[in-house]
Amino acid sequence: MLAYTLLIAAVAVERVAELVVSQRNLKWSKARGGVEYGASHYPVMVVLHTALLVGCLYEASHREFIPLLGWSMLAVAVAAQVLRWWCITTLGHQWNTRVVVVPNAGRVTGGPYRYMSHPNYVAVVVEGIALPLVHTAWITALVFTVLNAALLWARISVENTALRSLTPVDRPQP
Repeated sequence: MLAYTLLIAAVAVERVAELVVSQRNLKWSKARGGVEYGASHYPVMVVLHTALLVGCLYEASHREFIPLLGWSMLAVAVAAQVLRWWCITTLGHQWNTRVVVVPNAGRVTGGPYRYMSHPNYVAVVVEGIALPLVHTAWITALVFTVLNAALLWARISVENTALRSLTPVDRPQP
């Protein structure tokens, strides 16, 4: 359980790093006239993602580690993190945990966005299943997945509306 606790702590630190990047990018966007869309769902997203980490720890304390499941889900969770940071680096200053559009900014179509419209949400969905299952927290995985599906339905709708105001631009990989 100690190793799993350290994993969840590492993910929490990673989330703080994301928030630092997001705040920096929010300032950059606002300085260029950035407009936020759908701010009302943001607090729900923060609570849900925090609850995921808390739920993982609580439920895992009542479950046994199953090596085959745990190690395979750890690999999947790491792959989700790689995808998430590929999205962040590809979007550069345009990446944010909020939905913010800078007027006349180009829509990024490179990196993982070359293959799908919302790859970061693929990372979120995959991580929401894999991270709890690293230590057999299947109830947390199930509850998060259902609640996250409802949240993503609203968020993707808001984001698609916001993205219609952008024009495509292929940004080279860093």
